[in-house]
Amino acid sequence: MDGFTATRELVQALEEASIPYLIVGSLSSSIYSLPRSTEGADIVVSLEPGSLENLMNQLGPDFTLDPHGSFETVTGTLRHILEIQGSSFTIELFLLSEDEHDQKRFERKRSIDLKPIGRSAYLPTPEDVIITKLRWIVGAKRSKDWEDVRNVISVQEEIGLDWDYIHSWCEKHGTRSTLEEIKASIPRGL
Repeated sequence: MDGFTATRELVQALEEASIPYLIVGSLSSSIYSLPRSTEGADIVVSLEPGSLENLMNQLGPDFTLDPHGSFETVTGTLRHILEIQGSSFTIELFLLSEDEHDQKRFERKRSIDLKPIGRSAYLPTPEDVIITKLRWIVGAKRSKDWEDVRNVISVQEEIGLDWDYIHSWCEKHGTRSTLEEIKASIPRGL
């Protein structure tokens, strides 16, 4: 099973189980900018007791849940890794944290038709993708997040971004200078 099929099946199972979710990471930034390859999908979920077990029962034998959740250091949340039989593609399920921005981006999610997975699914807004990736740049020092922010701004700026919203979160997170560096690196007038 390829990654897009696995993601589609997971989204279907989440919706059938009435588990609120949000596709984040490279899949969300690719939708708002330039596609890039990925070896996995990142999904934030809001779980009730027992809902993870119910989800695994719905997914069936092609999906295996790593029995040990791990602590994700940048976001400070628990994550579970789903492995897909016969594939190197993995899906990370991040539990929705109490972080103020994590809660806000989850609240602001929107359903978007995702052609790569062949169905609609919930994604953060482009502004929330930028804000979250800026935190990852500062917290994890990953160059791919820098490029993702740059590409989302480049593509979405013409459509329109809520800069007041972005700036307010950047001030709270201490990422405003990183945002300004990225904006300055974008060629204008091409």
